[in-house]
Amino acid sequence: MHGLIDWKELLLGSEDWHFLIEASLRTAIMFLVLLTGLRLLGKRGVKQLSVFELVVIIGLGSAAGDPMLYNDVGILPALIVFVIVIILYKVVTYFIGQNKKFELLVEGKPICLIKDGVFSIENFRKEALGEDEFFSELRLQSVSHLGQVEEAIVETSGEISLFFYEDDKVKYGLPVMPSVLDTSTERISEAGHYACSFCGYTAKLTPTAKKICPTCKKHKWVKASNKKRIN
Repeated sequence: MHGLIDWKELLLGSEDWHFLIEASLRTAIMFLVLLTGLRLLGKRGVKQLSVFELVVIIGLGSAAGDPMLYNDVGILPALIVFVIVIILYKVVTYFIGQNKKFELLVEGKPICLIKDGVFSIENFRKEALGEDEFFSELRLQSVSHLGQVEEAIVETSGEISLFFYEDDKVKYGLPVMPSVLDTSTERISEAGHYACSFCGYTAKLTPTAKKICPTCKKHKWVKASNKKRIN
């Protein structure tokens, strides 16, 4: 069985052992070029990335990766690709700063997902963001229910900005804790404050077999919470 394995081909492919030294040198050179390229992009290019910035980083990474590994890919063509990508980045960034419509076309715009403690359903549908993922983001910022949140905005970078009610203005809201969401029901068995599990609309309800949400027309409810936010 041992003789059936060509260890040289397995470890080196079609290259000879001396290519390891060349690959090491190529990697060191392209690492320095990549580091220089990112430095030229400035801080804006290495923070939380917008779609445009992500495309630039992927382009630079692709240009750097091939010369590191492939003997038939020269370093000079990769350097030319680097220069072109960086020039295009600078040009597009300039026009982004000069024209608001062009900025919206390239980077998109922030979207409001929560307004006054309730989901902005139409905006939420536009975003490729699942409810569980969004609730997880809220919990990571110490949010236990939507009534604590005055406004939530998903930025062009994908980050979520939250603006909170003051403690004395916290409203009843839809809980975001998994244990509570799993208890959603159509039947209202006792009077109290309830939240629609779909849109977050809250109301004081009396016992009933089925209650339709006036905002989204769904009929699943959970007990609403008005707990203060603990930092």
